[in-house]
Amino acid sequence: MKDRILLAELPWPEAEKRIAAGAPVFLPLGATEQHGHHMAMNVDVVIPTAIAEKVARQVGGLVAPTIAYGNRSQPRTGGGPAFPGTINITAHTFSLLVKDVICDLYRQKVRRIVVLNGHYENIGPSIEGIELALDAIGRERATDLTILRIDHWDMVRAETLAKVFPHGYPGIELEHASVIETSMMLALRPELVDLGKALHDGPAQFKPYDRYPRPTEEVPPSGVLSLTEGSSAEKGRWLLGDCETRIADIVKREFS
Repeated sequence: MKDRILLAELPWPEAEKRIAAGAPVFLPLGATEQHGHHMAMNVDVVIPTAIAEKVARQVGGLVAPTIAYGNRSQPRTGGGPAFPGTINITAHTFSLLVKDVICDLYRQKVRRIVVLNGHYENIGPSIEGIELALDAIGRERATDLTILRIDHWDMVRAETLAKVFPHGYPGIELEHASVIETSMMLALRPELVDLGKALHDGPAQFKPYDRYPRPTEEVPPSGVLSLTEGSSAEKGRWLLGDCETRIADIVKREFS
């Protein structure tokens, strides 16, 4: 029981004891979204959850259940809503869900929270959810509360990106279902990846604007915005290693 770090797998007295001892609580944010022909739709759940679990073990933390539905997939960053299986929730709903979870963790005396995001479109709504939680708690009351919000891809070092992309990094927006995510999934859950089904029909060439209600036609039919060629479990381990090391360092420094 002592080595369990998933909050939902603990009996409540054990959770209460660890929280009272100051355990930080990680809240992974994901999505259920298409990731091409070659990967499962839970990529944005698997990656932040795995990173949170690894870091929590290093810092004596707990991992709350991952929010598995994300803010609306957009054509230029996630392929958009046209692909079967992608389940979207609105930014308003997502931010309220983040707010409610944080408020209830605070009610239970959690004072150290790490919001770890794995879905690009969650960035703005997760920030709003934190702000709404602070409004609801009362900023004058929340002086003993620290919330860290991290997008895992921001933790990858420039030197690692240079190794992964020797011909140039296309940017995180085009990396949907591409080398970064595919490599991480090969390292974490290879049974959910079949590179033989990757169509290599990218990279997308998007116009620098959005169009509604008829979306842009530039999304590759596969749903992969860049390329999967060059993906490997080894690269996944490099990328994950950066995320785990740097997040652990941040948590130790901020919660010391």
